This record gives sequence, C-alpha cells and structure tokens, in this order.
Amino acid sequence: MTSATSWWGRAWIEALETMSLDEGRLSRGRSYARGGHVHDITVAPGRVTARVEGSRSRPYRTGIGLRTLSDDDWDRFLAAVAVHPDHLAALLDMDMPRALADAATTAGVRLLPGPGDLSPHCTCPDRGHPCKHAAALCYETARLLDGDSFLLLLMRGRDERELLDDLARRNAAHAARETPTPATGVSARAALSAAHRPPLPPPLPVPAHPGRPPALPDAGGLPLDPDLLEFLASDAASRAHAFLATGGSPFPDLTPWQDAVRLAAARPTSGLTSSTRALYRALAAGTGRTPTDVARAVAAWRQGGPEGLSVLETPWDPPAGPFDRARSTLTAAGLPPLRPRHNHLTDEARGIQLRYGHDGRWYPYEADPPGPAPVWWPTGAAAEDPVSALEGLLQASAA
Repeated sequence: MTSATSWWGRAWIEALETMSLDEGRLSRGRSYARGGHVHDITVAPGRVTARVEGSRSRPYRTGIGLRTLSDDDWDRFLAAVAVHPDHLAALLDMDMPRALADAATTAGVRLLPGPGDLSPHCTCPDRGHPCKHAAALCYETARLLDGDSFLLLLMRGRDERELLDDLARRNAAHAARETPTPATGVSARAALSAAHRPPLPPPLPVPAHPGRPPALPDAGGLPLDPDLLEFLASDAASRAHAFLATGGSPFPDLTPWQDAVRLAAARPTSGLTSSTRALYRALAAGTGRTPTDVARAVAAWRQGGPEGLSVLETPWDPPAGPFDRARSTLTAAGLPPLRPRHNHLTDEARGIQLRYGHDGRWYPYEADPPGPAPVWWPTGAAAEDPVSALEGLLQASAA
C-alpha cells in the first residue's frame, strides 16, 4: 500500500507530482512502491536512501536529496511556533498538526519540498528526473510520513531530540519571563555532608548470569522509548556482571562515541526498523553526530570491532612492507589496479576500496552514492588476504 493517509503524506505526494513533468515515470514509480520493490530505507538530514529492485538481479542504490533549512530558517520557524501555545504543545507532545505548515509559511520557511529542493540520484542508467526507482522511493517516503511526520523535520536538518530540546528551552524561557521564581534549596555537597551514611553491607555473591531489567512503567506521555531504556538496562546489567566476575570492564578504553557505536551494533536488527531509527537518533543526539554517522559507524563496528571503527574514521600511513606487497599481489592476480592514498587502495570508477588496518587485515568498502564525492560504506567482512577482500567486492559489484 503506497497511498498516503495523513495530511503530511498526501502533501508530500502532491508536492512531488507538482514538480515532476514525467507522469509516466511517476506511474511506474507508484507501481514499484506498491509491488514492494523498495527496501532498507534510511532517513538522515538532507537525505533519504534505499535499495530499489529493478530489472537486474542486484538492487539499485537510490537516494533523494532534500535541501536542509539554514539556522536562520529554523530560528524563524521555531519562533513562529513558540508564539502559538497550541502549536508548541502539539510538537512537545510529538504531534505535527497541519497548521504548522501555515506557521512555517508565515515565517518565510517551506517545510514541504518545492522547486529545486529535491535532487534524486540512482545507480540505474535512466537519467529521468526522477527515474522510476527514485519516484518509488518518494512514494515510500510519503508512507513513512504517515507513521512519523517528524521525519520531514529530520530531512530538513533537525532530528527529533534536537528539535524538542530547542522547543523545551524556548518554552522554559517564556515561562521564566512570565513567572520568575527565586532559587531555593541547598547545594548537593551540603546536603550530602549533612546526611547520615551507615556502613556499606558486605558484597553479595556474583550471580551465574546477568539479571533481566524490570518491566518499565508507562512513560505518562513523556517522549521516552521503553524499548531503548530496556536495551540500555540490559547492556548495563551485562557489563556489571562481567565486571563482578572478572574484576574489569570488557571494554575498558572506549570513548563515549565508541561505546555508543558498540551499543547500536550489539542490537540485532533486520533493516532499518522504527526502533532502530529511534536508537540511531538518540545516540546521534547524545554524541554530537548524525544518524548517518551512527549507521556507517555501526557497519564498521560489525565489520571489525574497535579496529573496524578506527579504519572508518582515521586514515594512517602504513610502513613499507605488507601494504606495498599487497599492490603487487593484486596485480599478479590479474585484478584491476587500485590508487593508493594513506592506507586506502581505491578504484573510483567501480566505486570500490580496500582499507588496511593496524591489525593487518583488509577492510572492503563501497561508494554510496557513487560520483565525484562518494560516501564510503563498510561492505562485507575484513580479510587478511587483499585478493580475497577485493574479489568479494568485485563479485558483489557485478551481481
């Protein structure tokens, strides 16, 4: 089913069909969407990507770029929202009323796409604007907006957590101006010093297995995800059990960012579900990254753990030896030549790359989207043999 049911979903389709001059491609795109050809949709600021099945066996990599709003645009839009208590309350309650579109227009801000806002791209040979695969992704995006209209604000550049935090600050500032309240109470240090602290009881024996977190109560309308809280509680219990059993942490040297990636990579998932998308948004907001950064880092962690993440984020210059011999080995095996730079060997025309890690393994990467400024994504498993790693990439590219 691809017909939008919400006002925002229908408005998205109306904007898309108004901007496109090729009704034939739009019609084929609707058929592709209805037929379930669109998979693994990822929504990030300024970008929606997916794998779309077409006429060949391997799905096409398809994306829709959407112009993000500037900081000034966001300030004018949120200022217009803040002067309407009903609009502000609706957003804080995770609701997107239709009147927000009018408020944005009054502030000179366009939430729904207009001329020049959308830039489709696809690895198919069709140069239509959009091609039928990109059109199918646009119709599936409308279906996503039916379930979560906040995705439109994410596409325009602000994720849900960042937006709600900004609105909460504006609401608090407005309330402070209306009813100033003098500060009361004592400092935490003074309260702790005055408290009676009995001696600690002896430690309990270490259980055989980590415990299960208790059932979480209803959040009472607060923007909390009980699944995410339960996931974090389970992870904390597992690490605490490991610490008690071994006397040390299983991950002693991770930064907050690395630990956030570890958490996301440890969560089993099939595709980008709504709960996984919520987890990526929460971790991105807590680490100052974007949901796309989290998605790439998770793929790197699953590919090689902490070293896989290091390979993704930190280029380095390997000493003479295995890195240089690898180029000769690849040439002797009759494989295409790769351009060296730092610890990377790249074939930009094919959109493939090998990265050499400090652990002596080769990490395969694939460009998505391909082009003059590709974004490199970890693809497949790391290998000690560069020939095996590259052959796996070439086979996937030719599939």
